[in-house]
Amino acid sequence: MAQDMITHNPHSTASIAGHPVHAMLIPFPIAFFVATFVCDLVFWRTGNTAWFTATLWLLGAGLVMAALAALAGLTDVLGEAQIRNLRDVWLHAGGNVLAVVIELYNWYSRYTNAEAAVVPVGLVLSLIVVLILLFTGWKGWGMVYRHHVGVADEPDQVR
Repeated sequence: MAQDMITHNPHSTASIAGHPVHAMLIPFPIAFFVATFVCDLVFWRTGNTAWFTATLWLLGAGLVMAALAALAGLTDVLGEAQIRNLRDVWLHAGGNVLAVVIELYNWYSRYTNAEAAVVPVGLVLSLIVVLILLFTGWKGWGMVYRHHVGVADEPDQVR
């Protein structure tokens, strides 16, 4: 369908009372992965193993929440052709998959190699993921604010 013929905003298939589930979940893995990078920096500077332990939990929680957010996002992509047709969707999704794969390796490396996995490799991986998240967040912003993905057609409309 041509863009000029579309009469409604692309809606979120996975929603609760008109609120997109993906948008509700994505702050969690972002916060956990950014906090991992911050804890890596503190561990690097202090050598305090409590910060390393925190990263294992943060990465684990981030991976679980990322999987839930991805499931909601995939539901939206599969359920709405207008969403599938946006280039930004594929850049957003691909970047986030890359970030999760990196963090999965990062978690496994720490789990098997303990503190030795943090500096320098784990720290660099955490930084790379933060940079990827900046890019994918920008693309996600574009989907909502430019393409109105998940935005109600009318202010009080609930799907």
